Amino acid sequence: MRLEKCWFCSGAIYPGHGVCFVRNDSKLFRFCRSKCHKNFKMKRNPRKVKWTKAYRTLHGKEAMRDSAFEFERQRNRPRRYDRKVAQNTILAMRRVEDIKARRAERFHEMRMGGKEDKSRGGDKRELEQQIHLVRAPVSVLASNAVISARNNILTVSVPTKRNDEVFD
Repeated sequence: MRLEKCWFCSGAIYPGHGVCFVRNDSKLFRFCRSKCHKNFKMKRNPRKVKWTKAYRTLHGKEAMRDSAFEFERQRNRPRRYDRKVAQNTILAMRRVEDIKARRAERFHEMRMGGKEDKSRGGDKRELEQQIHLVRAPVSVLASNAVISARNNILTVSVPTKRNDEVFD
């Protein structure tokens, strides 16, 4: 079973699905769904449409420029069956999948590296603003009583004695 790639979004097209458009110069354009076909007919550039694979790779959202993806290319020259070659191919496919997974994980860590500190700072700011929701009501009442007691303190000026003045 051969899976084709959508010309617009680079999604997988399974057999019996999608639309195929043939231009006058015999160039084939395969589309996975009508959304991609309509965007093609509207002459939209896939690199400027945010949900496409081309946009995501161009703007560094996904790691597509990787040598591991070279193994997925379609090769048109059929080879004569050889058991040893078939076994080696299956082993190589497993190794390539492992390499891809490790690289994807590393890419994700690099991309999300600074976001944790930013989110922690935002959480801290939000907590400072919404602290009244977190504090217990009793402690809030107690702190309000202390504040009101501080505000109600009277200041009284007491005359001081001077050495030259004598009080009777």
